[in-house]
Amino acid sequence: MAQLLDRLSRNPRSLAPILGVLVACGFEPLKLWPLALLALALLIELIARAPSARRAALIGWLFGLGLFTLGNNWIATAFTYQAAMPAWLGWVAVAGLAAFLAIYPALAALGAWLIGRRSYGALVMAMAGTWIITEWLRSWVFTGFAWNPLAAIALGGFDHAGLAGLAPWLGTYALSGLVVMLAGAWLIAVRRGLPDWRGAVLVLVPAVLFLSPLRSAPLDETGGKGLTITLVQPDIDQTVLNDPAMFEANFTKLATLSPPRQSGQRRLLLWPESGVPDYLREGYPDRYYLDNYGADPVLARRRLGKVAGAGGMLLSGTSDLEIGMVAGRERAVGARNSVTALDESGTIRGSYAKAHLVPGGEYLPLRALLTPLGLARLVPGDIDFWPGPGPRTLDLGPWGRAGVQVCYEIIFSGQVVDRANRPQFLFNPSNDGWFGAWGPPQHLAQARLRAIEEGLPVLRSTTTGISAVIDARGRVLDHLPQHHAGRIDTALPAPLAPTLFARLGNMLGLGWAAVLLALSAVASRRHGS
Repeated sequence: MAQLLDRLSRNPRSLAPILGVLVACGFEPLKLWPLALLALALLIELIARAPSARRAALIGWLFGLGLFTLGNNWIATAFTYQAAMPAWLGWVAVAGLAAFLAIYPALAALGAWLIGRRSYGALVMAMAGTWIITEWLRSWVFTGFAWNPLAAIALGGFDHAGLAGLAPWLGTYALSGLVVMLAGAWLIAVRRGLPDWRGAVLVLVPAVLFLSPLRSAPLDETGGKGLTITLVQPDIDQTVLNDPAMFEANFTKLATLSPPRQSGQRRLLLWPESGVPDYLREGYPDRYYLDNYGADPVLARRRLGKVAGAGGMLLSGTSDLEIGMVAGRERAVGARNSVTALDESGTIRGSYAKAHLVPGGEYLPLRALLTPLGLARLVPGDIDFWPGPGPRTLDLGPWGRAGVQVCYEIIFSGQVVDRANRPQFLFNPSNDGWFGAWGPPQHLAQARLRAIEEGLPVLRSTTTGISAVIDARGRVLDHLPQHHAGRIDTALPAPLAPTLFARLGNMLGLGWAAVLLALSAVASRRHGS
């Protein structure tokens, strides 16, 4: 095996991006986790052989280039729905984003080489520690893009969390570090040529942890004290979702899938992002309602209340406008990607404005520079969305306390819950219709990670799938597959008591990183002396 490693490592600059591609195969929808662990082990081997810090960083960057190009390939699909820009530009965007995101694996490799290069054990611990830190940095630097943390590889099937069940005590980023450690165990077993029980342990423990279902006792699925939920997936194609001529047909489809309960029992009705195109708030200049096919906000709210039905509360994606004076005239200067709660009378009972907006999707950075170059937003519209204040809990009275995360906001570990006012569940409406084949299952996996680490059920309603009811241990209790119109009627799952991660947030993961780096430094010093 050592000779095979020698052969494979002769051309690290060619091998590193291939290893990144293989690790990306460990994510949804392929879930080839053994391949991902082997590729991570080989990456550590390449870093160990690097003759300089600069070479180690280059290896990490090339690895990241392969990892993020394949893992984020779904971004190219978004450009096929944009008439203002050619579809081929999508692949330029994927490659450009990958080249930027690859900086983080480069920093992880550089730090690991500097701290732990004197021994394989020290290097593995250093790599795990630096990976935790760089994934955390990736979640917030330049607004952050935390898509596909290594921890997602650790998720089990829909009926169990698998190794990701450790997330309440680690957090997502430290769980990613554990994945690196387990890959390193395979490498150490091979490099040290341990034919005895020690080698068997190093090889078998990672495999057992990944294969073990780690099933837990079932939760009480009536945590809402009899509250039922109806989660709707209309399967409205992205090509007609924003077409004003189809607004009424789209509404009819959603309403047909949302029949009121005959008994008048309390119910949460959950519609996806982009569920309601009408402006529901009054006070905008009349032309905006007329431009929106004459929708009257009072009538629009009233008919939504009828759909919610007696005892019902509707939560749906909506848009709100920000009105300002421009050249002496009232006009829309911004918009909010919102979720609005309406009761059976059509009264607004609360709202949430998306805080973590998508660059290039919901706003165009450097608009004055990019617009003349022919670049535009992927979401139709001439004005940019404005961010909301961040996580908040909507107190819906007898319908519970709802935390809301719109679309990809759910991927940001430690940034989804108002810790001063903990919700009973998280509602994650989304429009995954332009995410291609790989994006929706990856999105669902990251929503499961939020449920596990926070100890809260997550309810996902999407336009085209995958919609799901996820319990507080990350198990998918029910789901609607992609490109299938339907609804889920079920009881609201119960939350757990606040987990260790829910109390400490990402300070927990950074603490684990500090421990690993300290142990690596000690091991490296002892080996050097």
